[in-house]
Amino acid sequence: MNKKCSIVIGMLLLVIAGGIYKFIFQGSVSDSTDGRSEIHLNSSERDIVLADMRAFLASVQQITQGIAEKDMTLVAESARKVGKAAQGEVPGTLIGKLPVAFKQLGSDTHSRFDQLAMDAETLGDENHALTQLSELMQNCVACHAGHRIAVIKE
Repeated sequence: MNKKCSIVIGMLLLVIAGGIYKFIFQGSVSDSTDGRSEIHLNSSERDIVLADMRAFLASVQQITQGIAEKDMTLVAESARKVGKAAQGEVPGTLIGKLPVAFKQLGSDTHSRFDQLAMDAETLGDENHALTQLSELMQNCVACHAGHRIAVIKE
């Protein structure tokens, strides 16, 4: 009886480990025809991801304007809008479908916006902010170069 319990427990642990791998690391992805990782989302999940990206883009425009106008308050406010606090409530089903590389880039991008906001307030240096924005945008380029979203039927 003890041996049977050990086997059942072992099998359950393997299933749990597989689920964790799928949910945290792999996500719901396949190789796309253009060499990128294709993330499979339903239309509402896609809308959440794209809204986040549009918010990034709108903030980048405002940050660039703030730097050009030497308005570091605008830079800080615009960057903070898409910092970590903006991540909000993301459904667990969506998180499970995103591959770990995508999640890491997204999290790092939100953090970099927070750092840009903090430095804009404390340093007030347009050149430093522009350098930070340039480095932050490398995450955007890497994400778009490595991933695409495919809508699946619900």
